[in-house]
Amino acid sequence: MSHTHSFHVSKSSVHLKWDNSLPPALTVDSGTEISFDLLDGGYNQFTSTSTASDVPNFNLALGDPAIGPVYVNGAEPGDVLKVEFLNLKTADFGWTAVFPSSLGFGLLHDEFPDPALKIWDLKTHASEGYTEFKSGIHIPIHPFLGVVGIAREQAGEFSTIPPYETGGNIDCRHITVGSTLYLPVKVRGALFSCGDGHAAQGDGEVCGTAIECQMKASVRLTVEKGKSWVTSPHYRTTGEHSVNQARLTGNGEYAVLGIDPDLREASRKALRGAIDWLVGEKGLTREEAYMLCSVCADLRIAEIVDMPNYAVSCGVPLSIFVGET
Repeated sequence: MSHTHSFHVSKSSVHLKWDNSLPPALTVDSGTEISFDLLDGGYNQFTSTSTASDVPNFNLALGDPAIGPVYVNGAEPGDVLKVEFLNLKTADFGWTAVFPSSLGFGLLHDEFPDPALKIWDLKTHASEGYTEFKSGIHIPIHPFLGVVGIAREQAGEFSTIPPYETGGNIDCRHITVGSTLYLPVKVRGALFSCGDGHAAQGDGEVCGTAIECQMKASVRLTVEKGKSWVTSPHYRTTGEHSVNQARLTGNGEYAVLGIDPDLREASRKALRGAIDWLVGEKGLTREEAYMLCSVCADLRIAEIVDMPNYAVSCGVPLSIFVGET
């Protein structure tokens, strides 16, 4: 039977490690709807008045906090936890940062030694569905959660920063309102947690951050049996709520191909080329171009079979440049 009673988990139930010995913040039946108050992916270390001078003081050890866990009655190892995303509401501001290269964070971290920070206004144009990067560049708001996961089978503490077969920091922008995520249960109760709200992100999150923001989230958690094929995160989207590619790419895109025998280096070449184009054609600084790519450009594997070289494209949707033909 499905239960639709309302339950809430506050941001005080925060943790920075996946650990199957954590006591549940809440215990619910299968089919329950739950709301969460979520910290941003930086543990709310930046405010709406923060500047680039605050970035070196950022404590990376506080990255990707999760809220929970929630124990789901009836969930047993071998089952699947079905996560339906019902509502995602962003805060009034968000941020995108380039961290100092010494942290090794970001696809081109070695080429961006200096910190940078962009504070986004997520309120003024929210009803119109976008936020302004700078005059003439609009980014569609498309909320999703970077961290969605359940406890691992192994005992001990595991960082919330990387993704796992049980979910975690998967940073998949396609899993949004209307989408359904399926996670393989490894421990009794599943122990579900979530966090790391994003207002927008490009595939790849290339500078290491999206539009990071605090968020209010509502999900429905349901235990499903007999789906042995779910051994890693699976997800389903609907046409109504999935990323609106027509809106993003209705004017086409400008894309750069990176070619290299190493897939990561091919990705770096593609991204570097897109940055160069944004600097040369659109007048952005390199730091601005790097952050812009992280919140709207998509990295795609264009070719992976014609060895020894791989081809990766980095595409920038042209519809973000308003007032241009």
